[in-house]
Amino acid sequence: MATSVHRHALGLTWAEDSGMRRAAHALVHDGRVWLVDPFEDAEALRAAAELGPPAAVVQLLDRHARDCAQLSHRLRVAHLRLPAVIPDSPFHVVPVLWRRWWKEVALWWESERTLVVAEAVGTAPALALGRRLGVHPLLRLAPPRAALTAHRPELLLVGHGPPLESDAAGAIDAALDASRSDLPRLAIRLPSLLRGG
Repeated sequence: MATSVHRHALGLTWAEDSGMRRAAHALVHDGRVWLVDPFEDAEALRAAAELGPPAAVVQLLDRHARDCAQLSHRLRVAHLRLPAVIPDSPFHVVPVLWRRWWKEVALWWESERTLVVAEAVGTAPALALGRRLGVHPLLRLAPPRAALTAHRPELLLVGHGPPLESDAAGAIDAALDASRSDLPRLAIRLPSLLRGG
């Protein structure tokens, strides 16, 4: 599947160009790079390596390990799965969901007004439904509102789709407000969106 690399002020994001638009991030602080929910893509990983030495691989969602374990082993860095804290980093870990069937944390980077969310919200068409951002289909009836509105980000990095580089807090508010009312549109559009249509 084709992948695009998007460079931004904090490092880079690589995302698939179709389907659920799976996305991963390489975030740079003090010359070191944190890989967040990475998956194998030779071009993206080469670009990430050019940003600096790896600090750790961070996995924000329990059930989608992606290539976290393999990359952490290859790079000889820690694999931080659902961490409570990330030592020697600028990130504050935000609990998003902690249910038997769904465990997810997010990262808040205070000085950069940046939130990194794995799955609860995304910008991929299958999630956003024509908006800038949308709530995951399985969370639309009861989205994790408190976790997603605890901070007011300008930049939002997601696990599905390209980054939102301005007024991310407004996009989160709009996505949460439309979470239930968009359910009929979701039911109509989801099959074709998942096929990449």
